[in-house]
Amino acid sequence: MLLTEIDHIAIAVRDLEAAIGYYRQAFNAEVHHREIVDSDGVEEALIKVADSYIQLTSATRPDSPIAVFLEKRGEGLHHVGYRVDDCAEALAQMVAAGATPIDQAPRPGSRGTTVAFIHPKGSLGTLIELVQE
Repeated sequence: MLLTEIDHIAIAVRDLEAAIGYYRQAFNAEVHHREIVDSDGVEEALIKVADSYIQLTSATRPDSPIAVFLEKRGEGLHHVGYRVDDCAEALAQMVAAGATPIDQAPRPGSRGTTVAFIHPKGSLGTLIELVQE
């Protein structure tokens, strides 16, 4: 089994501050980690839930994948991040099983992780992020 646990559930939001406020009010949740990922054009706020996260993510520029998603679909579930021990191995195994990679090779992610994305067309309609800590 390549998957070790759910790393995060990513939710695309238009207003990151308002989303943080909602989670604070609704769940008494506090942000565990916050980061701008310039390469992806996003700002994220991570709310820790046990050993996983809820990732609230918003666009920092109009051409980012989150901006495009928000324009097409509005706010909501964007992707699921699966934690793996070896991102390259997991990516290769998924491609061998017929998945369509967005990233051809693992790359740096937030929190010092290594990540690779799998297109929803090759993974039962769900955008998947492989996350190696």
